[in-house]
Amino acid sequence: MGQATMPKPAGEIREVRLITALEERYLSYALSTIMSRSLPDVRDGLKPVHRRLLYAMRQLHLDPESRFKKSARVVGDVIGKFHPHGDQAIYDALVRLAQDFALRYPLIDGQGNFGNIDGDNAAAMRYTEARLTAVAAALNEGLDEDTVDFRPTYDGETVEPVVLPANFPNLLANGAQGIAVGMASSIPPHNVGEICDALLHLIKTPKATVGKLVELMPGPDFPTGGVLVEAHASIVEAYKTGRGSFRLRARWEVEKLKGGTYQVVVTEMPFQIQKSRLIEKIADLLNARKLAALGDVRDESTETVRLVLEPKSRNVDPEVLMESLFRQTDLETRIGLNMNVLGADNTPRVMSLREVLRAFLDHRHEVLLRRTRFRLDKIAKRLEMLDAYLIVYLNIDAVIRIVREEDDPKPVLKKRFKLSEAQAEAILNMRLRALRKLEEKAIRKEHEDLAEEKAALKTLLRDADKSPEKGGRVWAAIAEQVQGIKDSFGPDTDIGRRRTGLSEPPSDVVVPLEAMVEREPVTILCSEKGWIRALKGHTENGADVKNKEGDRGRFSLRAHTTDKLLIFATNGRFYTIGVDKLPGGRGFGEPVRLMIDLPNDQDIVDLQVYHAGRKLVVVSSDGRGFVVSEDDVLAQTKNGKQVLNVGGESEAAACTRVEGDMLALIGENRKLLVLPVEELPEMTRGRGVILQRYKGGGLSDVTTFARAEGLTWTMTGGKKRHETQIIDWLGKRGAAGRLPPKGFPKSNKFD
Repeated sequence: MGQATMPKPAGEIREVRLITALEERYLSYALSTIMSRSLPDVRDGLKPVHRRLLYAMRQLHLDPESRFKKSARVVGDVIGKFHPHGDQAIYDALVRLAQDFALRYPLIDGQGNFGNIDGDNAAAMRYTEARLTAVAAALNEGLDEDTVDFRPTYDGETVEPVVLPANFPNLLANGAQGIAVGMASSIPPHNVGEICDALLHLIKTPKATVGKLVELMPGPDFPTGGVLVEAHASIVEAYKTGRGSFRLRARWEVEKLKGGTYQVVVTEMPFQIQKSRLIEKIADLLNARKLAALGDVRDESTETVRLVLEPKSRNVDPEVLMESLFRQTDLETRIGLNMNVLGADNTPRVMSLREVLRAFLDHRHEVLLRRTRFRLDKIAKRLEMLDAYLIVYLNIDAVIRIVREEDDPKPVLKKRFKLSEAQAEAILNMRLRALRKLEEKAIRKEHEDLAEEKAALKTLLRDADKSPEKGGRVWAAIAEQVQGIKDSFGPDTDIGRRRTGLSEPPSDVVVPLEAMVEREPVTILCSEKGWIRALKGHTENGADVKNKEGDRGRFSLRAHTTDKLLIFATNGRFYTIGVDKLPGGRGFGEPVRLMIDLPNDQDIVDLQVYHAGRKLVVVSSDGRGFVVSEDDVLAQTKNGKQVLNVGGESEAAACTRVEGDMLALIGENRKLLVLPVEELPEMTRGRGVILQRYKGGGLSDVTTFARAEGLTWTMTGGKKRHETQIIDWLGKRGAAGRLPPKGFPKSNKFD
């Protein structure tokens, strides 16, 4: 057998560094995603797939007055001619354009099941039918009049528009959502009547401020309604920078019932919130007893939304009930604003409201000029033909003679009457019936009208850059078009009335924690290895509760589900956990470290149930400490809050409530010191002052007590001992102390 040979390469092989190849390909992918898939065009507010859908439907003559066609036919045309992607992806885009709860002004008129606000999917494309709406027709208006550029399709067989003429401010009216590579776009829908008012003002006052424009279009207008509760200053700032968010709430009302009871009825949902999932969330919170003010929830919706919320008691204030729901459910949501769009130069950037409106007007300005030039060209060609016809009427006998007698009459006609090629061809193609006297009058009338229109259009082009105040006819014409949009789709029409209410941010409604979580007694148990759980009820102690093998109980606290738990660790940090977040009594609980960011090399020093206004004493292992208010140790994050500064060989060693006027400390060297609590400074953070000095070891335990009642500790066997004669152990801050009384536990612990 002969030696095997390597096959010859099919193409050119180049040596390229891997990182260079990856950079080139990733850049190509990123640019393709940004410009050809994810970001909308500022001029027509469409992504390529939506633009191709509307253009394909226009080619299928699916106008608003035409008959419906199967969605599958539309999807097939889009895939075959313009957009070679998956049929389901294209159908999903078509469905969204037809959903009146997803688009403020739907671009497709759908017949059949196109989904609903509960999140149910649309029927298969073979069952549904579609045609364009009047809004989509306005977007396509003038497409055959050279108003926009066309480019070859992916296979080069035909062409598609780069952008639509867009006689409708679709970007702001319907909004857009898109995620590209390294950037995203999020634009909520707005009311087209208000957009037109802002456009008209911008035409009249090109340097209008964003603040003035926001007065004319004060905020988004969502197809599902709701109430916008955002401060005016925040709205202006968001539109000024092109980035921000809007706080949106469901619309609700109170219905009075018999016996002084009531129920709350939600009539409008926040935008893009699925009603069925919202109800499931409320039901889960009810089952978890985190909505103590709510008794029941039920859905009575038909074609309109009707979500009924029953309070647990008629004494519950409706405002408190709804505030608790707004805080815990999607009945309140935030809608993002990120006006990152492709400009006319195909470059993505974040625009302000004024820039977006200006870009739309500039596009309409360009469309009008191109449409005018196209019309002038058509008029010029028609006038050329009409001039030829008039020559026939004026010289009819000579024309007939030339046509009858000449073998090739065209050059003779051209020479005799100084005609162009097209004029001569038009004369030869005339029908005999066109030679009637009546026809001559009609041609003369058409000639006069077209000549007049030509003069007007030329005057229009000369005023292209003039403002309306200076007699600029182009901008005046654009203003008329904008006014026409407002008349067709504005507040005087069914589709144009504002649906989303506008309101100032609600005043702070005090929602007691009991309205969020049902108050129930629990016993908190925490083991030496940090496993924590909450048993129902107040038990005497947790000694009889089983722990994991090799572990044993350490802390046992009585609390309620509405309480907060303070955890003090050896790193001097306080961590906060809601008692309702603790695992139940089944099993051994869960490690505290899973609930807070407690480093593995740190341990729990103490657990306390938070009480507003109460004070604590915190002490480090080297005997330093101070008094701190519990209000100052509440942590807002899982990282906790640094209170006692420790370092080197010292660590946080003890924490106790201030329950008297005296403080007792005992060291590992078995020296006891008692001093007045007033000698301790009150701080929010720091190392504190030296409370007790040690020659060897460090602090073992601290406690506070009332001098009149005496010092108490737990003896072996569980009995309590009270020592009222404490004079021998009284000392100044920083003293070493003396040995404790006989019978004091060898563990050097007070409890």
